[in-house]
Amino acid sequence: MAFIKRTYQFLFQRHRRKTLIVLAGLMIWYALCLPTHLFNDPTCMVLEDADGALLGARIAGDGQWRFPYNEDIPEKFIKAITTFEDKRFFKHPGIDILGFGRAMQQNIRNGRIVSGGSTLTMQTIRMSRKGKSRTVWQKLVEMILATRLEIRHSKHEIMSLYASNAPFGGNVVGLDAASWRYYGKSPNLLSWSEAATLAVLPNSPSLVHPGRNRQALIGKRNRLLDRMLANGTFDSLTCELAKTEPLPEKPHPLPRLAPHLLDRAFVEHFKQKKNSLTRLRTTLDRQLQLFAARTLRKHHNRYASNGVHNLAAIIIDVETGDVLAYVGNVFHQESDEHGHEVDVIQAPRSSGSILKPFLYAMMVDEGEILPQSLISDIPTNMYGYRPLNFHETFDGAVPARRAIIRSLNVPSVRMLQQYSTEKFHFGLQKMGFSTLYRPPTHYGLTLIVGGAETTLWDVTNAYTCMARTASKFYENNGRYNPYDWRSLNYVYGVKPKTISERKLLKSPPHISAAAAWTALETMKEVERPSSEGAWEMYSSSKKIAWKTGTSFGFRDAWAVGVTPEYAVGVWVGNADGEGRPGLTGINAAAPVLFDLFDILPVSEWFDQPYDDMVKIPVCSKSGYRALTICEQTDSLWVPSRGVEAPACPFHQTVHLDKQSVYRVHSECETPTEMVHESRFVLPPLEEFYYKSKHPDYRPLPPYREDCLSSGHLVNSRAMQLIYPKPNTKIYLPKDLDGEKTSTVFKVAHRSSDAKVYWHINDEYAGVTEIFHHLELMPEPGKHRLTLVDENGYRIEEKFEILGYKNQ
Repeated sequence: MAFIKRTYQFLFQRHRRKTLIVLAGLMIWYALCLPTHLFNDPTCMVLEDADGALLGARIAGDGQWRFPYNEDIPEKFIKAITTFEDKRFFKHPGIDILGFGRAMQQNIRNGRIVSGGSTLTMQTIRMSRKGKSRTVWQKLVEMILATRLEIRHSKHEIMSLYASNAPFGGNVVGLDAASWRYYGKSPNLLSWSEAATLAVLPNSPSLVHPGRNRQALIGKRNRLLDRMLANGTFDSLTCELAKTEPLPEKPHPLPRLAPHLLDRAFVEHFKQKKNSLTRLRTTLDRQLQLFAARTLRKHHNRYASNGVHNLAAIIIDVETGDVLAYVGNVFHQESDEHGHEVDVIQAPRSSGSILKPFLYAMMVDEGEILPQSLISDIPTNMYGYRPLNFHETFDGAVPARRAIIRSLNVPSVRMLQQYSTEKFHFGLQKMGFSTLYRPPTHYGLTLIVGGAETTLWDVTNAYTCMARTASKFYENNGRYNPYDWRSLNYVYGVKPKTISERKLLKSPPHISAAAAWTALETMKEVERPSSEGAWEMYSSSKKIAWKTGTSFGFRDAWAVGVTPEYAVGVWVGNADGEGRPGLTGINAAAPVLFDLFDILPVSEWFDQPYDDMVKIPVCSKSGYRALTICEQTDSLWVPSRGVEAPACPFHQTVHLDKQSVYRVHSECETPTEMVHESRFVLPPLEEFYYKSKHPDYRPLPPYREDCLSSGHLVNSRAMQLIYPKPNTKIYLPKDLDGEKTSTVFKVAHRSSDAKVYWHINDEYAGVTEIFHHLELMPEPGKHRLTLVDENGYRIEEKFEILGYKNQ
C-alpha cells in the first residue's frame, strides 16, 4: 500500500499536469490505435446469383484465394473454432486471463512454447499486423489492440473478421475460400467433420497438403470432435459418423457458371474501383443459368461438326429488365482454341435482318404504311446497290407484315428508302443501339440488312423494351413511362426508376404501344423456309414473338424472342468471323431459342391497346387505306396515325367494251357504250412477278384494235425494263478460251403474248414473244437500248459496256 500511495503522490500531486497530459495522450492513442480498415489485402472478385449462391470468382491480385469479408459465419464452424482455439470467446474482453495463465504454465512445464494463449480476437489482430515478430512486447501490443477491437466490434463481427482472413493452407485464405476449395460447397453446407477439419487448419495450415500429414490432420480433427462431444455440442453417434468422413484429397476448382459475366462485372464494377467490396450479387437465376449453359453445349456438340464453335444466349425478365441467364459463350475450361473466352454478348457483330421489325414498327407508328400495305419486291438497283432476297426470287409485291415474317430483303430496303436512313439511324440510337458509331450515310440502305454492327445485349434489350411498352399500356392508363426504355441490368437490388402518374408522358418516347403490339403480332407469325424454298409455319406450342437474322457470308446467326414476361436472345457463329455454309438464324439460332423458351413458364399474350388504335377501312388487295373504287375492303385496327396512311395507289377505273373483253377509251368508243370496272393494277414489273405467285390476279385486257392507233396510249405504261437499269455500267467476262460472252437483257410486258422489238443504237437486234429475254453482245462503249411493242409503245434506256475481262 505504501508503494501505491507514493506512486499516486508522485504522479498526481507532484507531476499532476504531466501525468494528465500523458494519460490524455494514451487515451487518444488507444482510441485511434486501430486503423479504419483492419485488413487491406486484395480480395477475390466474387459473383453470386440472386439467392447469394456462388457463380464464380477471380483470384485476388496477390495470387491468393481470399474471398471478401463475409459476416455470415455458419454455427458449426463457430462451435468448432471456439472449442479448439478460444472456448471463452463470448465471455472475455479480448484477453483471456485464465487461458493466458494456462498457456504460461504449459510452456514452463514443457520448457518450450507449446501454447501462445492468444484469443481469437488477439489472433485477428496478429493477422492484420503482418510482418511483426512474435515477441513478448508484440504480444502485449496485441493484447491492448484486442481490447480496443472488442470495444469497436461485436463478438460476431470479430468472428467474421477472423474467419474471413485466417490462413487455411497454400494460397487459401478465409473460410469461404477454404470451404469451396477443399469441399466444393458453401460454408453453410459444411458437416460437423468438415467444420472441425477447417477449424484446426489456421493453427497448422501445412497439414492440408495433399499426400502429406494426413494422419496428423485426422488426429487433430478427431480430438476436436471428442472435445465437442464432451462439451455437449452433439451426441456420440454424430461424433462417430463425423470421424468416418474422409479428408479432402485435393483442391476443388471453383464454380464457373457465368465466367463471361464475371469478367464483365470485374471491368465494369471493380477494375475502375467503383466498389470497395469485391462481392457482387447478381440477378441471375442459378438453375436457369445452368440450363442455358447446358442447352448451348448440347447444340454446340452438333454445330461443331460444321465448323461452328461459338454460341451465346441471354434471358431477360421483361418487367424489370433483369438478366436471368448470361451465357457469353460456350465455355471450355481446358482450351480456348476457338475463342470461347470471348464474351459474344458484348461483341459487335453484323446485324443481318434482326433490325427489320423496328423499321416496320416505326413506319406503322408514323402512318407511312399499314401492316398489309403492298411493298414492291422486284429486281432493284439503287445507285449501284442491288439487294437480293435469301433465295434470290421475287414476289412482285408483298404486304409489309409478310415481308417482316419472311424476312425479305428487297421490300425491307425499299421501306427504308421510303422512311429515310437518317430517321431510322436516329431512332435506333435513341433505342439504345450503342454500336452505331458512324453517320447514316456510311451505312446507307444496307443498315436494314446487316450493314451495321450491333450486340446481342443491345438487340435483346430493344426487344425487351418493345415488349414492356406493349404490356404496360393499360397499367399506365394509356400513357408512357420514359424509363420503360432502359438498359438491361444484372446487379441485384437495382430497382428501375419510377415516376408519379401525373408525370407519365402522353406521347411515346420511341414507339407507341399500338406500334409495338402490331410488330409483336407480326413477329408471332413464325415461319421458316423449307429446303425447297417454300414457306411453312414453324411449330411452337407457345405464343412467342420472334425474329431471326443472318449476316452476309453466313458469319452470324441471330434469334430473338419475347413474351410479355421473358425475352431471349441467341447468337451462333464463330468468334473469329469465319462463315460456314448453312449458318443461318432460322437453322442454327432458332432451335436454341425455342429450347430455352421450353423451360420458361407459359405467358399470357399481350393485350391489344385499343385505346391507342383506330379501326379504318383497308383495301383488301393492296392493304392501303381504302378508296371508294376499291373492289373489296376490310376493317383493320391500326395505330392512331394510320388514318394518315397513303390511300390505295393500285386501284383504277378501267373502261371496257360492252363484252368486257377489250379496253377502250373516249377516242374509239362512246362513253355510253363503255363498261366501267374497278381493277387492281400493279406496275408492269411488279405485275410480271406478282402474277406468277397469285393465279387470281387479273391483268389488264388489251386495247381493242381500233383503239391502238390513238395517241391516248402514250401515257399507258405497257412495259418496264428489268435489266439494264438507268445508266447501268456492265463488265462482260471472257470465257476460258478467250471468247466473248453475252449479257441477257430483260423486260416485263403486261401482255404475255405481245411482241417486243429490240434495237441497239437504232439498229434492229431481235424480237421476243412470251418470254422477253434477249442475249446481246454489244461492243465496249455507250449504247442506247430501244424497245417497241406491236402496239407502238416505246421505251428507251442508256447503258455502257466497260469492256471484257478474262474469267
